[in-house]
Amino acid sequence: MPVHLPASSERRPEVSGPGMGRAAFCGRLPACGGGLLRKALCAAIVCIVAFAALPAGAKDKLRLGAVENVVLLPWGVRMPARIDTGAATSSLDARNLAVQGNTVEFNLPPEYGGRRVKLPILKWRTVRTSEGEERRPVVVVELCIGAQRIRTRVNLNNRANVKYPLLIGRNTLSRGFVVDCGTSYCTQPSCPEVKTK
Repeated sequence: MPVHLPASSERRPEVSGPGMGRAAFCGRLPACGGGLLRKALCAAIVCIVAFAALPAGAKDKLRLGAVENVVLLPWGVRMPARIDTGAATSSLDARNLAVQGNTVEFNLPPEYGGRRVKLPILKWRTVRTSEGEERRPVVVVELCIGAQRIRTRVNLNNRANVKYPLLIGRNTLSRGFVVDCGTSYCTQPSCPEVKTK
């Protein structure tokens, strides 16, 4: 079911009415012959009802799945991003990180070209990890997600031990996106300056 962002105080819409979940709703469907047909019909109705129940304006937002391809601008580097509604801030894989005053230099992961990037540090952020707390530089980058070009803050850290080089958090998702965690690759980067593959 799509998760509507950004308003943290909003409740997720009920699927089919107050207090009625998917199981209760599907239990009220008439028997349609086979169990598979019944499940497919139930899933289709739940999706339609869930989409219709979204708050006003949410239908105009870009739908994202759990993983999406994005392009890091202006360099044109295409990479997969994990869409994470549980993360407050987006995070980018930065290798060989070197801080000089208010500037940070780093390499993008080798599998995405290994380009050396130099950006001004906006601020420092303390992030809790499974190993304790880390202090990370925060920079502003431009991303192409679907047809939208977005300037957003990302913290930099070495993400070599995780599957995705980019994590898109709520700070980015709150700018016109609806997340459907049950799917992936709902959209492809299509900003004018992005070359199609």
